[in-house]
Amino acid sequence: MKPFNTSKPHVLFQEVPDEVSLAFTISGCPLGCFGCHSAHTWDPYFGVCLTDGLFLEYLSTYKQLISCVVFFGGEWHVDALLRKLQLARRQGLKTCLFTGLDSIPKVLQQQLTYLKTGRWLKEVGGLDSPTTNQRFIELSSGNLLNYKFQENTNHVAA
Repeated sequence: MKPFNTSKPHVLFQEVPDEVSLAFTISGCPLGCFGCHSAHTWDPYFGVCLTDGLFLEYLSTYKQLISCVVFFGGEWHVDALLRKLQLARRQGLKTCLFTGLDSIPKVLQQQLTYLKTGRWLKEVGGLDSPTTNQRFIELSSGNLLNYKFQENTNHVAA
């Protein structure tokens, strides 16, 4: 079984609208999207093993600063990701997953506050593009929140 590895987490302000997030990039992504900005993390052995203990240590360190935990990938490790989502929720945090897939298992969805689906495609752009194939959904309401990424985008004709 491949390890549930991550690079060092980062505190982010833009990936989840209206939240301050502690972000984990899980290594070993099997999708290999063309143009991926994190191709170095495709190696499943990149980074360190994100044990429950280490994860809880990070949550404790950042608990006064964050409102959400976001995972960039990890859905290919359903059990390990599910455990981390449950731990985060027990700490009173919201949860988010960024995946290049169009859907994920229901068991993961039940532990998520937000879900970003869809591969990044250069020709249609990311969440800040009105033509994107990606979807950012608040799962409890089913609301599509893509507009929150596009609100402050200047659409100036060249």
